[in-house]
Amino acid sequence: MPEGWRSSFFFATCLLLMPISSSTKMAAFVSSHSFFLCYGWNVSRKPLQAFACAVRTDVNSVTNWNAPLVWEGTFDPVVIDNIYRKINPRIAVVVSAVGKYISFLKDFLESSEKYFLVGFRVTYHVFTDNEQEVPKIALGEGRKISVVTVPSAKRWQDVVFGRMKWIIRGEADYLFMIDVDSVFHNRFGAESLSQLSAVLHRGYYQSTRREDFPYERRPKSKAYIPSHEGDYYYTAAMAGGYLEDMYKLVKYCYEQSEEDAKNNIEAVWQDESHLNKYFLYNKPTKVLSSEYLWSDYDAIKPEIKVVRISHVVKDYAKVRPNGGM
Repeated sequence: MPEGWRSSFFFATCLLLMPISSSTKMAAFVSSHSFFLCYGWNVSRKPLQAFACAVRTDVNSVTNWNAPLVWEGTFDPVVIDNIYRKINPRIAVVVSAVGKYISFLKDFLESSEKYFLVGFRVTYHVFTDNEQEVPKIALGEGRKISVVTVPSAKRWQDVVFGRMKWIIRGEADYLFMIDVDSVFHNRFGAESLSQLSAVLHRGYYQSTRREDFPYERRPKSKAYIPSHEGDYYYTAAMAGGYLEDMYKLVKYCYEQSEEDAKNNIEAVWQDESHLNKYFLYNKPTKVLSSEYLWSDYDAIKPEIKVVRISHVVKDYAKVRPNGGM
């Protein structure tokens, strides 16, 4: 299987973000600005001329539940960024830099400052057991780093699931959880924002054949998905959404993994298996193409017009406590 799956996840990060004071304001804004990117329609089915742009014909740009499936060329980046800047949302980014993964943090942060929601308020919540090694990075206006000290773990699986037990107390409108062993390469803007945004796994984005997806197929696991069910296969290395919705996702995945542990079973792809089960029955309000998380291990496919962020090449035996994929 391709690299990165068992390592993927961010969302395993342990968080509970306090209820946000601007949730009503945010909900009202998004409701009044709901649209299918590039299709030029809002919820009342009235055309939004500002979003007129060429629709891609080489890829699907809408899901079967009518959520946008975002690719380069299916949205106007200037228009959508300007729409969201009107309310100046607060965005939290959670990354885990435990053990030797701290070595990836500098490149992650520096590249994020160049490309990730530039011009928006962003707080990076860095979970680490090496606080003294957190690099000093030049940050843009309205952007900051918050370091959360956590214990070390003997197994990388413990690092992944252990993150769910920790608490961030603060305020934000949106939360992204991203693998730290990634680097941004191109613009990653407000088109990624929604109530709950999932990212297509690069290994399976070209298929909608359920039998092709590496879902958990053992009924004993809480991540079990029957062979006749499924929409897409999502990566667990990147996800985002409203604070409350991301908390529900994380809480679900953590509780389900704990139930599996009680039954002496671990889902085939750990947190990623539980995430795919959650998204099957709680549809994402926006699906981001594999442009929003590629891998340096893989050749870039023709339909991938731009790689916005990518997993870096690494020696897993050196960076993970117990090695392995």
